[in-house]
Amino acid sequence: MSFETFEEYSLYLGVGGLILFMVFIVWNLAKESKAGRFGTFILFTALGLGLLGFLIKTVLVEVMGLGQ
Repeated sequence: MSFETFEEYSLYLGVGGLILFMVFIVWNLAKESKAGRFGTFILFTALGLGLLGFLIKTVLVEVMGLGQ
């Protein structure tokens, strides 16, 4: 396995782990603050927009060929 391949896998594994940890944090925050359905929806929407931005950036870099 080359160093570049290792870095790529580590990036996606690390970012995926951080995303899962953020989901747990937001869920716990919503539960402890008794945010209700709408408040929990808003919290997860904000988190989802951050995740969506990361995914869009990744797709754009691959489509434009800048990730080489």
